[in-house]
Amino acid sequence: MPTVEVADLEDDDFLLDVREDEEWRAGHAAGALHIPLGEFVARYGEFTEAAPQDGRVHVICRSGGRSAQVAMYLVQQGVDAVNVDGGMQLWAAAGRPVVDAEGEPGFVL
Repeated sequence: MPTVEVADLEDDDFLLDVREDEEWRAGHAAGALHIPLGEFVARYGEFTEAAPQDGRVHVICRSGGRSAQVAMYLVQQGVDAVNVDGGMQLWAAAGRPVVDAEGEPGFVL
């Protein structure tokens, strides 16, 4: 499974967050697309509309397990996708901004 470290992500990289709604509301990376793992296949069209056509998709969850599943699925669909190693836990630990549903400072559940 292709992976990327949080430290290697650029501010304008496309980020797909596959955590549950309550996790997202508590805190997420600003600008990320949110589609929970359990809804991903049903909402695939929403993903394809938002994702860069020729760019890489960085998939993130809390620690890397759920996002690895989605990244693997996307790779099988021919998408250039990578799993973000360590997920939102390492994102927050690295000092990357985390916002809640209202855009205020958030936290990782």
